[in-house]
Amino acid sequence: MHDPNHPCLRNRILALLPENEFELFRDCLEPINLPKGQVIAGANGVFENVYFLCSGIGSVVTASTDGHRAEAGMVGREGFCPTSAGVGGTISIHEVVMQVAGDGYRMSLEAITRKLPRTPVFANLLARFIQAFSAQISFTALCNANYQMDQRLARWLLMCHDRLEGNEISLTHGVIASMLAVRRPSITNALHVLEGKKLVVTERGRITIRDRKGLEEFAGGAYGGPEEEYRRLIGSY
Repeated sequence: MHDPNHPCLRNRILALLPENEFELFRDCLEPINLPKGQVIAGANGVFENVYFLCSGIGSVVTASTDGHRAEAGMVGREGFCPTSAGVGGTISIHEVVMQVAGDGYRMSLEAITRKLPRTPVFANLLARFIQAFSAQISFTALCNANYQMDQRLARWLLMCHDRLEGNEISLTHGVIASMLAVRRPSITNALHVLEGKKLVVTERGRITIRDRKGLEEFAGGAYGGPEEEYRRLIGSY
């Protein structure tokens, strides 16, 4: 097997590649720092590179032609983006912006397209992640239509927690509100509910998960379906 200590293997997709396929891509993987706010794919724009995050969180944002925006999903060390690269696409319908700074590896779309026919495991992993990510997007729609704001926020915090080391999430109320497409007071009120139940601790610009199990129970059916689909198709985060 390839070197288990290779830094790019912090990305789940790359870590699961057999040695022969990993070697085909090794020289194409460019390490890159991904600061908060960096846009790594533009909405409805042609893209030339594909990103495999090792840390941090990229928000996958849907934008309408008249300026409305909302987060459709998120990606971290468990996957790659833009997902259309996995099916031969060259245009990303979503904007992908780093909400939590991190690092990862960049690979040219040309390299992926050229080598994909010789890497069946890699191709299969990309397809499996696309399926898992589509489940995440569908649950976002379900939650927006059927769950209260505090449960939606609980789900969102759990999703962030899945992709980060430690229990702290460094994001402001305003950023969270923009991602969930609600007014900032709605986030503040929902956080008060979660804090009152001793599930989180909030400070300026930072939220700390205090009771992960309790947060899952509070989120109820809003959380867990896409996560189980990911585990079934790929494995643990």
